[in-house]
Amino acid sequence: MRVGGAHLTYCTNIHPGESWAEVEANLVRHVVAVKAQVSPGAPFGVGLRLSARAAQELAGGALPALRRLLAAHDLYVFTINGFPYGTFHGAPVKDAVYRPDWREAERVAYTNQLADLLAQLLPDGVDGTISTVPGCFRARGGGPALAEIAANLRSAAAHCAALERATGKRITLAIEPEPCCVIETIDEAIAMFAEHLRGVSHLGLCLDACHAAVEYEDLATAIGALRAAAIPIAKLQLSAGLRIAPVDAAQRRALARFADAVYLHQVVARRGQTLTRYTDLPEALADPTPTDEWRVHFHVPIVRADLGAFASTQDFLADLLAIQRCDPVSTHLEVETYTWDVLPAELRDTPIADAIAAELRWVAERLR
Repeated sequence: MRVGGAHLTYCTNIHPGESWAEVEANLVRHVVAVKAQVSPGAPFGVGLRLSARAAQELAGGALPALRRLLAAHDLYVFTINGFPYGTFHGAPVKDAVYRPDWREAERVAYTNQLADLLAQLLPDGVDGTISTVPGCFRARGGGPALAEIAANLRSAAAHCAALERATGKRITLAIEPEPCCVIETIDEAIAMFAEHLRGVSHLGLCLDACHAAVEYEDLATAIGALRAAAIPIAKLQLSAGLRIAPVDAAQRRALARFADAVYLHQVVARRGQTLTRYTDLPEALADPTPTDEWRVHFHVPIVRADLGAFASTQDFLADLLAIQRCDPVSTHLEVETYTWDVLPAELRDTPIADAIAAELRWVAERLR
């Protein structure tokens, strides 16, 4: 759906499915139902998530079926989530979500294939984006690894540039800073571009509101610094995490329900002006050190500011949308609440299409 000159959608990584057949079923069952609620009389953009398996099946002959499905239901694809390569639901993902990372040839090949597919799906006059891993998990790299990561990113960006020359379709790779990765903060992203990626076209950032809030970013400062460095914010992911203040025994007990076995839930704890990072929620819960506040990378429904025992970072997202409304940051907006299957029961007591539609309406109301 179009809102204020931007494309607004949600990411289909909320729906389990690694094969093209499963992706197709999700589009028909869920995306069509969401469109009926929020964009019944106008085209609805899809934030498509394709695993490597689904991408290979589409490239191997299934793409015409996807194009027919999109046309039949008045849908179009403008962005792809190219972050998770393999299984993303129903089994432990944790730090495997980053692999293969940008140190590995498989990541380049997967991303190039997504770009090839997106170039064939984009409507005329619509640019595309592919959000991707922020280099690699910090435990796997840093220092000299950044040059290796940058070389592979430049290779994939060059592939997108060649695609634009051949097809006229412009696709930008959007690096997504995330806690505990080698590109974790906006400052680290700017440093990476300055040292290794200066002047590279078809490359920008995906600013995820949950990740930025967890890192205690100052939005105005961060956006201003990116603009000053001429680094495009190719995509905004609209998400909210957990905020806990104060952090006491009761809060820790309540948080234990969010420590699932599937996803990595990084924690950034603040004591005064000092930030301490934990790779996963159980690690933070095991540390008795007193702190003033925790922010947790756990994507919760963006319509919920009050989560009972603690709050969400919804106010940070609302501030981002206020900036987007007055001084647009990006033309690609994607709600990304992918943790539906592991949320505590009381946070997922609404049919999924209704919950997604409510999130999209909440965003749209703040942009109009």
